[in-house]
Amino acid sequence: MNSIVNSFRREARRLAADPWDLAMVTWVPLLAVALLWWIFSAGLPRHLPVGVVDEDHSSLSRQLVRMLDATPGVRIAQNHANTAEAERALRALEVYAVVTIPRDFARTVKEGRAAQVTLLHNAQMGTHSGLLQRDVRAAVGTLSAGIEMAARNKRGESAQAVRVSMEPIHTQLVALFNVSSNYEQFLGAALIPALLHILAMTAGAWTVGRELRDRSLGEWLGTGRFVPVAGALLGKLVLPWATLTLVGLLALAGITWGRGWHPPGSLPWVAAALALLMAVSVAAGAALAALTRSLRTALSGAGFFAAPAFAFSGVAFPLAGMPASARAWAEAMPFTHYIRLQIEQLQMGAPLAASVSTMAALLIATGVLWLVAAMGLSLAAGQPASWGGR
Repeated sequence: MNSIVNSFRREARRLAADPWDLAMVTWVPLLAVALLWWIFSAGLPRHLPVGVVDEDHSSLSRQLVRMLDATPGVRIAQNHANTAEAERALRALEVYAVVTIPRDFARTVKEGRAAQVTLLHNAQMGTHSGLLQRDVRAAVGTLSAGIEMAARNKRGESAQAVRVSMEPIHTQLVALFNVSSNYEQFLGAALIPALLHILAMTAGAWTVGRELRDRSLGEWLGTGRFVPVAGALLGKLVLPWATLTLVGLLALAGITWGRGWHPPGSLPWVAAALALLMAVSVAAGAALAALTRSLRTALSGAGFFAAPAFAFSGVAFPLAGMPASARAWAEAMPFTHYIRLQIEQLQMGAPLAASVSTMAALLIATGVLWLVAAMGLSLAAGQPASWGGR
């Protein structure tokens, strides 16, 4: 117990004496989380700039342009004289898509023939492209259906008969979770713990690696016996774990209750899992520093393991679509399991029993990494020649 308390006090004094180290586990993470929240605070992307090439200049083409501008995801930002001008704007990212209405558009429709509206979109930006395709298709489909219904009504068909004949088979799409496709709740809530995971692993590597770099390991650990070393390591990691966990809990409460979102699952359960993720992260960073005995290598390793964790988590790209090797790597990452639990609780309202194994795995991983780090430090304490590596 003395080793824990003494190490805690020593780390507190060191952080108080170094404002930049203190900033990296306090206000810098808080600022980074606030920035991420601000980016996704709109919830849904709206009014994406789109260009129009209207070669017809008819009342029908102007009606289509007005309908496009009225959709929530589209804002008609530019009217281009020709396709070449529109392509230049598209390549310069002045607009994300261009709608081309051909010459004789209205005449073709009045003659009962199929007219074609072309959407040029930048598929490199998948989110923008998908939203614009959906809204443009909806606007064009609505206009097309209105024209067809008006023509059939004039021929004496009833409105009910027209609807049935135009769509004898229709699909019912039922969104079970994240019904509004809110990016703040889906993507923002996932990116914040991913960022804190990186910061926590870096903090663990820096906290231990700095003692090796400064050749102060003996002053910190003393004789190097395993039990006092394990206690000293625990006392040293408590502060970065506590501050980063607090930032994560504030972010979790802010993005849910603070935004009027009351998830169907257990928020305290997610909070406990987040605290365990931070514990795993700082312990993993400490283990890297203890095993490599190099601050530079430990920080590089922390970046190598933590930075791509979100990409492998299955949030952006489905795990089921990954090759076997990539999926195995993803399953080895603690963030993959944490974010699955978070989605189960915040989005799906899954029973707690479904994620008990995840909580147990995170707890076991924390204990194992702490013991590995303590064992590495205990060995390093008896080999002063290995200290001082950058």
